[in-house]
Amino acid sequence: MHLETLAVHAGRATDPTTGAVAPPLVLSTTFERDTQNNPLGAYVYSRSENPNRLALEDAFTALEGGAASAAFASGQAATLSVLHALSTGDHLIAPTDIYYGTRAQAELLYTRWGLQASFVDTTDLNQIKAALRPNTKLIWIETPSNPRLHITDIAAVADIAHCHGAVLACDNTWATPLLTRPFEFGADLVMHSTTKYFGGHSDVLSGCLVAREQSEYFERIRTFQIQGGAVASPFDCWLLLRSLPTLPARVQIQSQNAAKLAEALNRNPRLTTVHYPGLPTHPGHAIAARQMKSFGAMLSLEVAGGREAALAVAGRVQIFKRATSLGGVESLLEHRATVEGPNSTTPDNLLRLSIGLEHADDLLADLLQALD
Repeated sequence: MHLETLAVHAGRATDPTTGAVAPPLVLSTTFERDTQNNPLGAYVYSRSENPNRLALEDAFTALEGGAASAAFASGQAATLSVLHALSTGDHLIAPTDIYYGTRAQAELLYTRWGLQASFVDTTDLNQIKAALRPNTKLIWIETPSNPRLHITDIAAVADIAHCHGAVLACDNTWATPLLTRPFEFGADLVMHSTTKYFGGHSDVLSGCLVAREQSEYFERIRTFQIQGGAVASPFDCWLLLRSLPTLPARVQIQSQNAAKLAEALNRNPRLTTVHYPGLPTHPGHAIAARQMKSFGAMLSLEVAGGREAALAVAGRVQIFKRATSLGGVESLLEHRATVEGPNSTTPDNLLRLSIGLEHADDLLADLLQALD
């Protein structure tokens, strides 16, 4: 079944009680038992199971083509579950160009529990191989990466991971299952900050973890989700399930807009670099063309003149909103180094853009007037 059809129907069974086509919202935290203390239905307590969460997890599983899913209260909680499923003394390999929150979890939360972490350029397979240790249990990749849109060869890294007996986890937030299918290239786990494209309206905080197959590792993730209380709320699950049917249409338009902007800005003299994998000049273009259906709706610009010039451009935009996050219907722009703080490894002149559903010509005009 095509993804466009799955996005409309996965997890959206007709309500057997009322015949409602739109799934009902079940807010109850607990469910009644009979006189013998047996549950009257399939549910006992909402932290363990909730109709809205189970429906959403079914939809995530179908969209990514996996075996099981776990819905979380945020993308950070989903990532945390993967790290928490490791053991003391295990070793993790992750990209140097990575969402700063993921690196912070590894370095600030889990190193004191004995987790060892190496950060390398995952576009260079030799660096990954050199970083392997006998205790390497997890390789984590982002492709495209945040914020410089590096492209990692999923299939090649999967071979390295599996030959070493390690798990490969892929953050697929920026690509979505519409553009990249990590399981088809050998990934074992796929993470999404579903706050972003899956939600699509900048009004829900959530995350998910999808497993290619049922495994002991995924069961440890499931245990963390339930026993750690990191579950997505029923209302957030309901909102996400409501948004999924429009995901293919939104991502298609947003990606088309981003491609137009990247091409138009690529030779602008006020920019030193346009990071977008759809450009033939992008170092990862060939790999992206092989493993992506199209090149996504994110791009980053490096402004000539450094930090102050970049902040000045950000201060002059009129349609773009200066805000963190991405994947919503509105276009966002932010100076990442400022957001990430004093330990940021992002260039001071970089602006990260999330392209929305506005007309591409209006967005381009806004950026050009800000640059000029």
